[in-house]
Amino acid sequence: MSTAGAAPTIRFRGNGDFSGDIRACVAVLDGADRRHHSAMYLKTVIISMWAIASWWLLVFWAPSLWTGAALAVSLGLAIAGIGFNVTHDANHGSFSPSPRVNRALRYSLDVIGASSYVWRVKHNVIHHTFTNVSGVDSDIGQLPFLRLAPDQRRLWFHRAQHIYVWPLYGLFAVKWQLFGDITYLAMGEIEGTSFARPRGRDLVGVVVGKAIFVAWAIVIPLVVRPFGAALFGFAIASFVMAFTVAITFQLAHCVEDAAVMSGSDMADAEPVEWARHQLAVTANFATENRFLSWYLGGLNHQIEHHLFSRICHVHYRTLSVEVRGVCDRYGIAYHRHSTAWSALRSHTRWLREMGHRAAEHPAGA
Repeated sequence: MSTAGAAPTIRFRGNGDFSGDIRACVAVLDGADRRHHSAMYLKTVIISMWAIASWWLLVFWAPSLWTGAALAVSLGLAIAGIGFNVTHDANHGSFSPSPRVNRALRYSLDVIGASSYVWRVKHNVIHHTFTNVSGVDSDIGQLPFLRLAPDQRRLWFHRAQHIYVWPLYGLFAVKWQLFGDITYLAMGEIEGTSFARPRGRDLVGVVVGKAIFVAWAIVIPLVVRPFGAALFGFAIASFVMAFTVAITFQLAHCVEDAAVMSGSDMADAEPVEWARHQLAVTANFATENRFLSWYLGGLNHQIEHHLFSRICHVHYRTLSVEVRGVCDRYGIAYHRHSTAWSALRSHTRWLREMGHRAAEHPAGA
């Protein structure tokens, strides 16, 4: 992988007392397999059966419009749950100590409509390395629809982005599923960062995964149901899934406490500790809500996830105590919102601020 075009060259330091103490937090997990937990297998079965049952009833049973709508919502939530709990860990190599198991389960993302190959570049490499760095992290590069960084160009309609953003979040899945990943693969580039196109097993995974997705999501419903009913079910399930996933990730990085860095400024500055950077740009939310933590696959513990992405998410709650202790000793802020609602309100305020604040030396200007 290499940077191309306008993408700045940014370096981090992996050493330092703080980084060393953060790495030492994993010692609390001695005696437990850091990439394995029996709860993962039970959770995978439960969520997979939830998704299969919702799809089967929606396609082959649903006697009324309202029943179909409810089942489509259920299917959307279940698919998001697969993404949070199975796909996400498997693509990070943290679902199982077995590389074969992780490799097999990472294709669950292809089956639900997105490319696991693109995800590993876009999310694992770019986002996790350059989190919230404008001009590099594509997660905050949503122009022209959204302005998510102070150095991005502000357009007149961004003043209302905190109002119009909500239906947009529900349309992201259509982008991933139908043309977004294909565009990235054709270009071989994400936000100025080039990557090798898939070959061999990876290419087969892209093609076969997309074919399976089209079969269960589009072809079979069209064969069994009238066109309008099939489209209705797909639209609702896709919207619910996308909205749930988008909100979950936005509450971790696009809130008032989480810093957004300028890529050009960081390229010119002295390298900072990567662990310090992650604490500055990430926030947790609703970590005391056991059900939400279960459903979101620990993604409300985004701080721990970014620091220890190759450790199974069932350990994040334990690690959070250790990480908070290290942050307290060094006087480093540990950002968190007590509830999902408070995080959502903070995200809304951040969107409004970005829609009104004048651009600070816009990238490329």
